Amino acid sequence: MTIMATDHDYGVVTEDATLTLERLLPGPIERVWSYLVDSGRRSQWLAAGAMEQRVGAPVDLVWRNDELTDPPGTRPDGMGEEHRMTCEILEIAAPHRLAISWGSTGGVTFTLQEKGDQVLLAITHRRVADPAVLLNVSAGWHAHVDVLEARLHGTTAAPHWDNFVRLRGEYTARLAG
Repeated sequence: MTIMATDHDYGVVTEDATLTLERLLPGPIERVWSYLVDSGRRSQWLAAGAMEQRVGAPVDLVWRNDELTDPPGTRPDGMGEEHRMTCEILEIAAPHRLAISWGSTGGVTFTLQEKGDQVLLAITHRRVADPAVLLNVSAGWHAHVDVLEARLHGTTAAPHWDNFVRLRGEYTARLAG
């Protein structure tokens, strides 16, 4: 359960308050895609919720972050046991691209690109105008993708909440600089 993040693992924020996070994951691409669209697999790293794979379909995401890792770590104050959000599929082109609405932000796009026997996952979260939300989104995506990467490698992820808190501190420094 070693955390070996490199600078390439961190998300980058551009001037229009858009976070882009990329991670090279073990393939094949269809396997990684299934962790985006299948509720059972998605619940292992992000949030549960049935997803009809068509533009305009609603997606009711349900986060239960205490269940992502064992142990879960210490949940920060203000974070509930469960969080829910209804999104909508804006674009889908299996197994390469999925775009969904995301609360009051400009939405999230997942792009998968084959790189030999690996898959480059790019997550782009657009127009996160509130700096506090951007901080949590940056640390949150990073922590969740750490769990996904561990699942795909068949290894044990670091306790989710402890990793999130550590990353939030690191992103505080990165976003300030």
